[in-house]
Amino acid sequence: MTPAGTMTLWRRVFLPFAAGYYFSYLLRTVNAVIAPELTRELGLSAADLGLLTSTYFFTFAAFQVPLGMLLDRYGPRRVEAALLLFAAAGCALFALGQNLAQLGAARALIGLGVSACLMASFKSFHQWFAAERQPSLVGTIMVAGGLGALTSSVPLELVLPAVGWRGVFWAVAGLGVLVAALVFTVPDHAAGIASETLGAAWRGVVQVFRSPVFWRYAPQNCITVGGFMAVQGLWAVPWLMTTSGYTRAVAAQHLFLMSVAMLVGYLGIAILTPALSRRGVKPGLLFAAGVVLGLACAALILFDFGPTQLLWVLYGFAASSGNLAYPLLTAAFPAHLAGRVNTAYNLMAFVGAFSVQWGFGAVVDLARAAGNDPTSSFRVAFAVLTTLQAAAFAWYGWAGRQRSAASGDGIC
Repeated sequence: MTPAGTMTLWRRVFLPFAAGYYFSYLLRTVNAVIAPELTRELGLSAADLGLLTSTYFFTFAAFQVPLGMLLDRYGPRRVEAALLLFAAAGCALFALGQNLAQLGAARALIGLGVSACLMASFKSFHQWFAAERQPSLVGTIMVAGGLGALTSSVPLELVLPAVGWRGVFWAVAGLGVLVAALVFTVPDHAAGIASETLGAAWRGVVQVFRSPVFWRYAPQNCITVGGFMAVQGLWAVPWLMTTSGYTRAVAAQHLFLMSVAMLVGYLGIAILTPALSRRGVKPGLLFAAGVVLGLACAALILFDFGPTQLLWVLYGFAASSGNLAYPLLTAAFPAHLAGRVNTAYNLMAFVGAFSVQWGFGAVVDLARAAGNDPTSSFRVAFAVLTTLQAAAFAWYGWAGRQRSAASGDGIC
């Protein structure tokens, strides 16, 4: 493909989907900064706050299987553009909400509306770009998500006193409509679009979930990637304010720097992965190294050992490697299953994010009820999460050794 053709693809295909993922990640993490306002205005407990925020993940996860079928049948352009309008409506309803039930319903609608943003991107990339470009494209689209996370940290904290959390959601609702219109301009592509019956589409879903390759990675995505999403999306700021005694502004700065580090990691993946692969450093090695670094940082954060800001920066940097499994896992399946493979895998991450985001708050409340002070209660919850993540990585390693004679997964 000529340079002009490549630039046209980036402008017409990549940039609209990048805008969608920016929008999705902005909404995923926005509650971390507005959490004190929501708690004070609505009188929420930690479990209430976790449940409210995690309804995004619940509907997001619940729609992943039908989403994969829709992407493989109708294509990414139509599906994502339509769903983004639901997200915009959810933002408007959140701005109008007066109680936990109303805000929870609005947050659930937002989760449904942005459920296709990353998966539609992957489907479109699989259609328009060569296989060797996929890992770097994943890293690049994640940069857009990282920019969304950055926006919902210090910049949001700065504008919040002027417009309030309701004003923020009105602005984001308008942004959602604009992004939907932009995604709708993406051209269609016939590759990987299958005119299947519902039964045939469902058999493809079953094929994915029965794959041993899929189940090697699923627990890792559920607990480690989902757990990081839950921490970044809600619990990082309350943790820093409670265990370190920081103000919200200082805690938001930590969240901002963590997001910057994650963004740097995504850029590194986008730029360096092709060159490293040519030198024998496979993406699976980068994936595993990132998990190990993340676990080490989590343990040091838990025990308050080392410079707090540096540990959170490294924690965010390590998280950038988690999405390397998507294109490599997709490569192990036929092209017409790409949407279903990615959404099935994504389902695991969002089941984990929902469970951890809610469960973390529930553990904090239980620890407090048992007589622990707030700092100790938060540490108990973080310890449970870190232990589960270590167990998921141990399963990943064991399953890899069990399948070491087979090279079909192509990941390690």
